[in-house]
Amino acid sequence: MDSSPLKALDTQLLEALQLDGRAPFSHLARRLDVSERTIARRYQQLRTLGLRIIGQPVPDRLGLVRWLLRLRCTPDAAGTIAEALARRPDTSWVTLASGGTELSCAVNTRTADERNALLLQKLPRTPHVLSVSAHCMMRIFIGATSTWHATRFHTPGPAPAVDSGTVDSGTSGAPLTLDATDRILFTELARDGRATLPELARAAGRSASSIQRHLERLRTEGALGFSVDFDPQLLGYHLTTQLWLHVTPAHLRTVGETLATHPAIAFAAAITGTSNLVASGVFRTPGDLYDYIDQHVGPLPGIQSIETAPTLREVKRLAPALP
Repeated sequence: MDSSPLKALDTQLLEALQLDGRAPFSHLARRLDVSERTIARRYQQLRTLGLRIIGQPVPDRLGLVRWLLRLRCTPDAAGTIAEALARRPDTSWVTLASGGTELSCAVNTRTADERNALLLQKLPRTPHVLSVSAHCMMRIFIGATSTWHATRFHTPGPAPAVDSGTVDSGTSGAPLTLDATDRILFTELARDGRATLPELARAAGRSASSIQRHLERLRTEGALGFSVDFDPQLLGYHLTTQLWLHVTPAHLRTVGETLATHPAIAFAAAITGTSNLVASGVFRTPGDLYDYIDQHVGPLPGIQSIETAPTLREVKRLAPALP
């Protein structure tokens, strides 16, 4: 791709893909009022800049419990510990913050034994780990499949609705049972969320019509979502920040649902612990972060305290823990 800046059409295409990561080019072309050939060309050019569409399991619908871990380490060991966590198949992202001494990561666990092996045995025995706090995600308001890397780009007007797999309403019911074909689909879509039906059919050894039925079931049941991964810095957003909020219980749902409507916020969840709501957003400058807190978060009822933790480095991002 040439060195010219991203065009307005590129941002519009990214936003349209947020609505449905598997939407055919023909549908995207009609939505954006351009030719299908233009959409295909811009999509391929965005891919050269790192665009990924990734199919991801929605943890709650598959019986997984999602944990947010916050570790404080000695400065000389933080990078090594982060890399070790990134190699684990049960972590979906790992970030460094607070001068490189604080790690955050998301972990999916299926059983109490899996949880305890990490939280009670592995991490406490790791040299140079000064403290560990584990926060169970009780309700994910936005970002169930992508944590906080599926950025919803800031545009005038209300935020568009996102893929139904992205928001966890908390009423998803019993975990969905998967068969061998479902598991193959999760594996293939984790590599390329826009893999074609013939490609998926070949990988699973099934007919295209069978694959279509499986996909429709997984999406209708809310077990499969699609995340758009694109470096926000290429769009001018240079500050990714976690927000740790202490909200009075009576206002927790309202604040969480309100944050989920803000374009700056890619992830928001109610969690256990002193800070009972965590969110993450992307901003152009520190001044924009200040304005967001001052004008959009501060006035919300029930917020008792806010802690900000800018991300310094992403060690692992958008790596789904397969069911």
